[in-house]
Amino acid sequence: MKNRIRLLHVRTASEAADHLKAIGVEPYGIASMVPKMRHLNVLVEGLTPKVANIIKQEMLSQGGDAAVSRGCVDCSVRRTDVLIMGTVKQILRFAGKLRLQPFGLKEISADLRGLLERAERGRFLLETPRRTLRIAGRTLVMGVINMTPDSFSDGGEIADAEAGLRQAVRLIGEGADILDVGGESSRPGARPVPLQEELRRVIPLIRLITRETDVPVSIDTAKSEVARQAVDAGAEIVNDITALRGDPGMAGVAAQARVPVILMHMRGTPRTMQKGDLTYRSLLGEVLQFLSDRIERAAEAGISRDRVVVDPGIGFGKSVEDNLRLLRHLGEFRALGRPVCVGVSRKHFTGKITGVEKPQDRLEGTAAAVTAAILNGADIVRVHDVAVMKRVAAMADAVRGKR
Repeated sequence: MKNRIRLLHVRTASEAADHLKAIGVEPYGIASMVPKMRHLNVLVEGLTPKVANIIKQEMLSQGGDAAVSRGCVDCSVRRTDVLIMGTVKQILRFAGKLRLQPFGLKEISADLRGLLERAERGRFLLETPRRTLRIAGRTLVMGVINMTPDSFSDGGEIADAEAGLRQAVRLIGEGADILDVGGESSRPGARPVPLQEELRRVIPLIRLITRETDVPVSIDTAKSEVARQAVDAGAEIVNDITALRGDPGMAGVAAQARVPVILMHMRGTPRTMQKGDLTYRSLLGEVLQFLSDRIERAAEAGISRDRVVVDPGIGFGKSVEDNLRLLRHLGEFRALGRPVCVGVSRKHFTGKITGVEKPQDRLEGTAAAVTAAILNGADIVRVHDVAVMKRVAAMADAVRGKR
């Protein structure tokens, strides 16, 4: 090439502003041009041809476009998905034009503006009963403590609360920001654990950890009574793989205790989730809609949206390719406006891809998956090998520009 010319990969508004500042653009020009530099593709599902045709014409008038089913012109289809394509500025102008229109377009306008606003959030303050967790600048590492004899990776390694405390101290020394204590395995095919047994496994340990250390503890449970007693013992976060569906009392416990909750997508139960048909009509669409609905249900139960963390549930009712797709497109979960927690540590799909049978030997696959998760938008990573993954996270954060 005769000229120094290149394509710019602009991911965020701040990156767009940095490019303009480097050129020497005036501040008012930067404010005007940043929305023009970022191109978005927004998918709206299940619209009528009438609405889809209006959207297409309005986006064309703004200099953008919208892809619709070929049956929209003659209305030979009942419903169509619509892919809106344009810069942030074009889409905001388009949303402004829809605000006073009929046929549900006013609601689409509001949804679009809300979507763009939530997607821009990159910093969160997560209030617990004991502290404020700042989720910004670097990825938080959650260390796993399994008080179970049958967990897929480390079942039976911790026999009692004293051994659990030693594990907790070790993980804290390795850099864990949060400790996730669980007493019931969620591996594929796992059977439920009786309430009293789960309490026996986790409550003494949580008391010891919170008495001897100052790192926040998350209780990994689907039982409201376990959550209640764990919070009384000092736990500050409830990590519920059923997203408050497994026990009707869970939402009330979390709301009354004012603790953050991690809501995860899972189809079925641990015993059934990997059996039968694992296909999705729209993997990303279904997982996002599920988590959006669960955020709303949590809010209705009195749990502030600011206390919700979402987890796409990698490995829970998904195929190997599904897990990879979730990692590739993790950035789409920013649209929920909440921190994203991802658990890929030692999971089957990492072993399947790398050809490693034993979970304990899946370090490299886990490291690659953790890196991909962070680069694509994860805020919290749940891992077994804290020391190694802490260094992996530091490097991934540096590449992502979060440091």
